[in-house]
Amino acid sequence: MKNFHVKFYENRKIYFTISLAIILAGVIFNVIFGTALDIQFKGGAMINYTYSGEIDQSVVESKVEEVTGQNVDVRIYENMNQDAEAAKNSVSISFTGSQSISIDVQKQIAEALTKEYPDAGFAVSQSNSVDPTMGQSFFAKCLVAIAITFVLLIIYVGFRFRKIGGTSAGVMAIVALLHDVSIVYFVFVIFQIPINDSFIAVVLTILGYSLNNTIIIYDRVRENRRLLGPKASYSELVNTSINQTLTRSIYTTLCTFAAITSVFIVGMIFNISSVMTFALPMMVGVVAGCYSSVCLAGPLYVMWQNHKQKKRLEAGAKA
Repeated sequence: MKNFHVKFYENRKIYFTISLAIILAGVIFNVIFGTALDIQFKGGAMINYTYSGEIDQSVVESKVEEVTGQNVDVRIYENMNQDAEAAKNSVSISFTGSQSISIDVQKQIAEALTKEYPDAGFAVSQSNSVDPTMGQSFFAKCLVAIAITFVLLIIYVGFRFRKIGGTSAGVMAIVALLHDVSIVYFVFVIFQIPINDSFIAVVLTILGYSLNNTIIIYDRVRENRRLLGPKASYSELVNTSINQTLTRSIYTTLCTFAAITSVFIVGMIFNISSVMTFALPMMVGVVAGCYSSVCLAGPLYVMWQNHKQKKRLEAGAKA
């Protein structure tokens, strides 16, 4: 296994600048494009129609808007088994607001689409509505779940690594995780993917993945503190520990990234949007998680420990 000699702490300003630049770019995109919430969170109605053959998304949108007088979001899902005689594609039409779509309106939509595509055979397969209050409540509960996860992670890291300053290690790990969550969020914003349950799933997955990388480094820091002794500086301790685990971090990230990329490619080939909107942010999140664990969490931990050490020396000098 290759031994690296990267000065992570000494190069911390470069890493911090890269992260801040990416976050700033994400904020700019967020201001320009805004944040789109799925009807699961903002409320609305969704109707799924089955059909055969090929249709155009923009044409469907215009026809539905003519019938309903509302802005709609249309997604087309093509059946993977196109050779089967009974194979049907589906189109999902989403409406915002608190009003459900009546059966008569659903029939009018089907008639308008059938008039445009006589051979498609449009038929309602599913109809759902979500009250805006319920959607907001669900979104709030998801955010609470993430917040509870952060608190539990701080407690866990603080207890497990109490011999090397567990609280500071836990807080710096959370700072790195917040960096990862921000990057994942900006992926949804930049690619204009509506924030839905996939966002919550990606965030919770990345939290576990990124924290695992960070814990591996902290575990090596704890071991090296015992081997190098109390005279070793925190920067030397962390640099050595990160370099010792760097090969493992890179290989693990590459393997995970390759697996998720394969999932994304399959989703793209068969036009499965639910798979693509999960896999794409995961791909970016895995890379961001490795970067934050290696380049951010360790240097931040050293900065905290050096600050505490300086305070202790100043207090001792005054005494």
